[in-house]
Parts: sequence; structure tokens; C-alpha cells
Amino acid sequence: MDLLIIRHALPEAEVRDNGPADPPLSDLGHRQADATADFLAGETVDAIVTSTMRRAVETGAPLAERLGLSPERLEGLKESDHQRASYTPMEDMESDHEVIREYLEDPLLMFSDGYDVFRDRVRDTFDAIVAGHRGQVVAVFCHSMVASVYLQTLLGHDDPFALICDYCGISRVTASSTGIRTLRSINETAHLRNLL
Repeated sequence: MDLLIIRHALPEAEVRDNGPADPPLSDLGHRQADATADFLAGETVDAIVTSTMRRAVETGAPLAERLGLSPERLEGLKESDHQRASYTPMEDMESDHEVIREYLEDPLLMFSDGYDVFRDRVRDTFDAIVAGHRGQVVAVFCHSMVASVYLQTLLGHDDPFALICDYCGISRVTASSTGIRTLRSINETAHLRNLL
């Protein structure tokens, strides 16, 4: 089976007083999601899976609509910092932003549940997707660290920050029921050339 692993489109910034931030897509993010849907609608896609977080759900929605598919939402695809009460796109952060200060202090602080727990959750979730969709092509709409850490585990890297995908970047993995995983591409963005 084949996995199309897609990072969500650009979201808005959000701060919440009563729970974790879960921002919607920005106007540009909606255009990125539409461009991604236009591109992938020309390929065979049998199923769509998304994180339960709003930015991933909204990114997958245009493709689901074009193909007449009902996305499956999986908790195991939530972002590493899903418990944080604020979300700011990285490119909008000032140098003294809380997230940057924490990263410089200890990069693994961004994993709310701990890095090992996050890595295992992501790997197990992708393994379950593979097991449940034998012979199919599945578009998985998720998050930067979800995609990065999964690809890192396939390549045997120790650095979870080695492969950071762009908004709506597509990575392709062929997955066998035998456990063999073949990385076909990382962070395809040509479909966004007018939106970068």
C-alpha cells in the first residue's frame, strides 16, 4: 500500500484561555489545501485519514469533497504540542517567542507527552493505517512533527528535527505488510509553486 503523508496548510495564530489551541486555516492555508486537493485528485486515492486537530481536518476536506470520501480522524496523528494553549505559525514567531526559548533550552520540550511516547504513538498509528488499508493508497493529513518523526524512524535518524516538511508538503511511503517501508519522496511542493 502507499501512504501520501501531507502536512497541514498554514493555520491562523490562536490563544485560548480554556484549553488547547486548535486554530483554523488562514486564507492562504485554504488556498494551499485547495491546490493540494487539485493535485492529488488526479491520482488514485482510496482513503483519507486526518489528525483530529482542526488544521489537518480542514486541509484534508477539499480532497475528500472532490473524491467523495469520508475522512477517518485519528487521535494518534495529533501534533507533538497538542496540549499547548497557544499556536503561532513558526514564520510569525519573534526571536523571543516562548516556543523558541523552550526549543533553545531543550528541543524535546515541544513533545507534550515526552519524545519516546510521541514517537511510539506516531509509528503505531501509521502501522495501524498500513494494516487497515492493504493494497490501497491513503492520504494522511497530519502535522510537521508527526510527519518528521515518522520519516525519521523510517530512515533511522536520531534527530526528530532533521526532516521538517513545508505546509502541504507531500511525502510518499510504500508500505508492505511484511514491515518493509520504502520512502519514495520527501516534501513535494511543486503543486504550491504559486503559493509559496
